[in-house]
Amino acid sequence: MSIPENLHYIKSSLPEQVTLVAVSKTKSVNEIMEAYDAGQRIFGENKIQEMVDKEAQMPKDIEWHMIGHVQRNKVKYMAEFVSLIHGVDNFKLLKEINKQAKKHHRTINCLLQIKIADEDSKFGMTAKEAQDILQSDELSELNNVAVVGVMGMATFTENTQQVEDEFKRLKMIFDDLSNLEPKDSKFKIISMGMSGDYQIAISCGSTLVRIGSSIFGERNYK
Repeated sequence: MSIPENLHYIKSSLPEQVTLVAVSKTKSVNEIMEAYDAGQRIFGENKIQEMVDKEAQMPKDIEWHMIGHVQRNKVKYMAEFVSLIHGVDNFKLLKEINKQAKKHHRTINCLLQIKIADEDSKFGMTAKEAQDILQSDELSELNNVAVVGVMGMATFTENTQQVEDEFKRLKMIFDDLSNLEPKDSKFKIISMGMSGDYQIAISCGSTLVRIGSSIFGERNYK
């Protein structure tokens, strides 16, 4: 199937309350434009420089999401346009995002990345660390960032029960953290689920899924 057909198939299968981020990392501007022309406006990249290069060449009504691990010294390159940063895994990074957002007179939405997988390779904070950040006086002093939810990545495994358990854990953590926030808070996003496991993620309460290969095809075959 073509990129527009894949996109239409996935969108038609998503519940109304679930947002689709089309993961466009390693894909060309032409390929991304195929998805854009088919109506997709939210794209996710995992390398800041690649996202910066694409943003410069593409329509300005695109929402760019940074879904990869973020190094503090690179925040400045995307601060002018990035719409949502998924992988905030420590408070120092939040402070840097705030500093760079302030220079552009804007507020950048962020998700706290929670480590739910067994794998050592996954970044993220504990539920307690996330709670400490949300309750800290320091966070209330950061006027140019908004913590709008959580993100998590399940273990890369064929064991669907393990994946489901990890997603349920993230939903539970989200619910606990939501209780710390005022009722009118923007804290509403649970970013979990990728091409291989997004249906499980949605059944566990995901509100935002990150899908790449099911739209654009595999990056490369090993």
